[in-house]
This record gives sequence, C-alpha cells and structure tokens, in this order.
Amino acid sequence: MNSASAFLQQTSQLDCCGGLNNVDYNKIDTSVMADVFHYIDLTDAHFCVAVLAIIFNPIFWNVVARWEHKTRGLTNFFGSAHTACYSLGFLIILLNVYRSHSFTEAMRKQPKLELLESAEAFYSGLALLGIGYLFVFSSFYALGFTGTIFGDHFGILKKEKVTGFPFNIMDNPMYWGSTANYLGITVIRNASPVGMVLTALVAVTYKIAIGFEGPFTEEIYRQKTKSVKNK
Repeated sequence: MNSASAFLQQTSQLDCCGGLNNVDYNKIDTSVMADVFHYIDLTDAHFCVAVLAIIFNPIFWNVVARWEHKTRGLTNFFGSAHTACYSLGFLIILLNVYRSHSFTEAMRKQPKLELLESAEAFYSGLALLGIGYLFVFSSFYALGFTGTIFGDHFGILKKEKVTGFPFNIMDNPMYWGSTANYLGITVIRNASPVGMVLTALVAVTYKIAIGFEGPFTEEIYRQKTKSVKNK
C-alpha cells in the first residue's frame, strides 16, 4: 500500500460532520504531503495570487462587518441597513468568484497527480461536489441572504437560531460545504496537487474565521436577549 492510499484509508474513518475538529493530526502520514509538494511550484505567480485571495477574503468580510457593527458606517452611507448588507454581500460574492478563478488558474498552470486521474477519484470528486453544494445552498436557503451575509452585524437579527437542516448535522455547513466544493473541483477538473494544498488553506482560513465569527455573533444575540428582558 503506498503512502497516499494509507492516508486515504485513515481519513475515510473520520466522522465528516465534525469538520476539522475530530482530526487526529498525529496520525496523518506527512509523507503524503511531501510527495505532493514535489508537484508544486510555490513561486508560481498564479499560485501566489490564489493564496492571497484565499487569505484576504475572510479577513476582509470580518473586518468590514465588525466595523459596520461598531460604527454603522455602511448603513449611514447607504441610508438603509438592508441596502448596506446587500451591497456588502454583492462585493463578497465578487471576491469569492475571483478567488475561485484564481484557484482554477493556479491548478491549470501546474502538474497533475496520476493518483487522482482515475474513475474512483472522479466519482469521489462528484460526491464531494454534490455534498458541498447541498450544504451551501441549503444553508443559504435556511439563513436567507442577510442571515448569510452578516445581517446580524447590521442590526438585522433573526427571531430565533436556525436549527434545521443542515445546521442539525454540523456547525458552519456553508464553510465546510464550500471546502468540499474546492476539493471536488480539484479532483474532477485538474487532478491537481496544488489544488489539494489550496483547499487545505481554504479550510484553515475558514477554521480561523469561525473562531472570530462564532463568539462575536453569539454576543450580538446575547445582548439582544438581555435588552428584551430589560424592557
């Protein structure tokens, strides 16, 4: 059994619904990543642009959303919290489109991995895409546009916490669904080692973003509950 197969066998036993929280990093065969990096040119301009786009996006939307919550700068500029939220959402969508484009360009410019050029890998990629899109679109449907795009930071609060599908399966399903999409695209379209590395970076940036967003959002709703009780 080669190192890549051993890695796949280990990871297949993990519970997918825990995101990255249940991964035992001590058991990961690091030789797999060493093999993968032989196929990657870290100095390639397209790769560098993709890395910057992946890192920049969550930093941007978190900084802007918190600034809005603190100052109501966008609401005052647009004259409406809903208009401001939709405007930020449109910009975030454009940034994500560019991130996906730079991700694809980085893969297109670098070598493919023979291990991923198989029927099994292709159908695995299709499954990842299907699961990813299911989580992304069902999350958007459950939250609505403003619920997805930091509406609570604009003072647009939901009456109660969303607990239905897919939030009854995992926390932050939109982020993990998006990560699954990137991995699926990596396998299906390009069989690309650089895509695997960039997907891992996407997962890490989302994990960090969740650490900032989750507690802050919970505090917003805690303050709302407190103000209602004091009335």
